[in-house]
Amino acid sequence: MNHLEFSVPCLFGLEGLAGDELRRLNIENVRVENGRVLFSGDEAALAKANICLRTGERVLIVLADFKATTYEELFQGVYHTNLEDYIPKEGVFPVKGHCLSSQLMSVPDCQAIIKKAASKRLGEKYGLNWLPETGAKYQLQFSIMNDRVQLYLDTSGPGLHKRGYRAYGNDAPLRETLAAAMVQLTHYRGRDFIWDPFCGSGTIPIEAAMIARNKAPGMFRRFSGEAFAWIDPKVWGDVRAEARDREFRGEYHILGSDNDPKCISLAMSNARKAGVGDIIKFQDGDATKMDLPAQSGVIICNPPYGQRMMEQKTAQQLYAALGRHLRYADGWKKYIITSEPEFEHFFGKRADKKRKLYNGMIKCDYYMYTGNDRKKPQGKPAGQGKPYNKPNK
Repeated sequence: MNHLEFSVPCLFGLEGLAGDELRRLNIENVRVENGRVLFSGDEAALAKANICLRTGERVLIVLADFKATTYEELFQGVYHTNLEDYIPKEGVFPVKGHCLSSQLMSVPDCQAIIKKAASKRLGEKYGLNWLPETGAKYQLQFSIMNDRVQLYLDTSGPGLHKRGYRAYGNDAPLRETLAAAMVQLTHYRGRDFIWDPFCGSGTIPIEAAMIARNKAPGMFRRFSGEAFAWIDPKVWGDVRAEARDREFRGEYHILGSDNDPKCISLAMSNARKAGVGDIIKFQDGDATKMDLPAQSGVIICNPPYGQRMMEQKTAQQLYAALGRHLRYADGWKKYIITSEPEFEHFFGKRADKKRKLYNGMIKCDYYMYTGNDRKKPQGKPAGQGKPYNKPNK
C-alpha cells in the first residue's frame, strides 16, 4: 500500500506539538484538529510515527468516514469498506469505540453492528461461512460524533505513552506524552540545566534526556502494526536504524530530586531501562529547602495537586513554600503544572504565560515563568514576603 490516511489522537492541548513533530519527521499532509492530528503516507510513515512521535497517543489508519443515523446505515457503511485490504482471513478483529452527540449512542450495539458487517464483508471476500480469527490482532476502532462515523485500524496497540521503561503499578500519574510536551514547551535543546524537584518515578527527567539525545521514544517497545501481514518487517527495521543514526551524543545536565528515597530508586531504575541512566542525576531532597544545583537553568515539575480538601491545603502550603524558596532564583525559568486554580496566589507571583493542559482527565494549567521580568521583588527577604493577591473581578 502506497497511500494511507492516518489519525493521531492527542491529549487536549498537545495537538499543535504533535503536528510540529510530524512535520519535522517529513510526514506528508499534516493537518491539526481538536483532539487529533491527521496525516498521509505509506507503511514507512506509519512506522516512523509510531516509533518517533513523543506527544501523540496512538496511530490509527482511517478506513472509512461516512454519515449514519440508523443501524442499517452503520452496517452498510462498514460493509462497503475494503477491510480485506488490511485484515487477512485468519486475522482477529475486535471492535471498540465511542459515541457522542449522535442518534446512535449505544456503544455495545454499535460494536455488534460493526463486527457483524465486518464479518460478512470478510467472509464473502475469503469465501468462508465462519472466520477462524486465529492470527494476528487487527483492532478496529470507531468514533461516532454528530452522526459522523469514522472507522479506524489501530497500528499501535498499547498507547504511545507506554514507552516501555516505566512500571504502571506505581503511583506516577503523569503520562510520558504529557511530560514530553512539558519539556518541548520550554524549547529545551539539551543546552540548559534541567531540574525536576518533584521527580517521582523520573518521567520528566527521562523524557528531557530522550529529547536531548534525540532518542526515539518507541525504540524499546513493539507495536501492533509489526504483526500486520501486509507490512514488510524490513520497514520497521529501517525506521529504527534511521532513528538510531539520528541520536546525539554529548554531556547534559539533568537532575531529578524527590524527598522520597523510594521514588529516587524507582526513577534511577526507569532511567536505566530508557537507556539514559548515564546522563541523569537523581538525589534525595526537599524542593522547598535544597540549594539550587546551578546558577541558571530550567525547572520543570509536576508537584502534588491535592484532589481532596486536606490534601489541597497541604498542596497550597507546598506551593507557597516553593514560591518563597525560589523567590530570588532569577537565573531559572520555571514551568509548573497543577490543577490548583489559585496557584499564582500561593506561589506568590503571576506567571508570564499559562497554557491549559490535561493530565489524564484532570484539567490543569501549565504556569510558565520565562524570566522576562528580571526585577527582584521589593521588601522582605526570601521566605518572608507576602504572597501575590489575586485582584478582585
